[in-house]
Amino acid sequence: MSDIVLKCDSLTLGYENITLATDLSFEIKEGEYWCITGENGTGKTTLMKTILGLTKALSGTVTWCDEALRDGIGYLPQQTDVQKDFPASVREVVLSGCQGRLGFRPFYNRTEKEMALLNIKRMGIDDISGRCYRELSGGQQQRVLLARALCATGKVLVLDEPIASLDPKAAEEMYELIDSLNKKDNITIIMVTHDPEAPGRFATRELRFGEEISII
Repeated sequence: MSDIVLKCDSLTLGYENITLATDLSFEIKEGEYWCITGENGTGKTTLMKTILGLTKALSGTVTWCDEALRDGIGYLPQQTDVQKDFPASVREVVLSGCQGRLGFRPFYNRTEKEMALLNIKRMGIDDISGRCYRELSGGQQQRVLLARALCATGKVLVLDEPIASLDPKAAEEMYELIDSLNKKDNITIIMVTHDPEAPGRFATRELRFGEEISII
């Protein structure tokens, strides 16, 4: 039986006196692939921010296993226009995913630089590692950000609309990369998506937000 990575118990989600979901309980196990679906405004992003500790639940608890906390949680948020125009090299952006490992050190060490290089190769972007991030296509930028997220974790990836604004070819390539990380590397995936086909194609579980919340 797989170990539990994340447990949410009796969550009430919301913000600014608006309640989006109540009495939400579920467990995510190691190696699972969860898709969080539903219309805008139903609570998907609020749940994601709550499990990451960026937003407080109105009530209930979020518990990560010790191993996930120790190894780190990789997060790929939706990009803003400002972020898309970030004037740094691919290598610098990916390496910044190791910031959580620095502690009080001012500089990255050899291990962290090697980890960044490894993840650049895993995402198939070693040939553009010296290029400026803002000059890349949308699909290339998402690969860079996924490599950055992998520098923060060996266990769990939390992805917010990873194929948003990508053309069909780039979106399919991104899906294949994520699916490979799940199946070959046993990385637990928690993904918010508007794509109605994604859960059936990839997910082991779907958490669907709507008038009622269902776990499939």
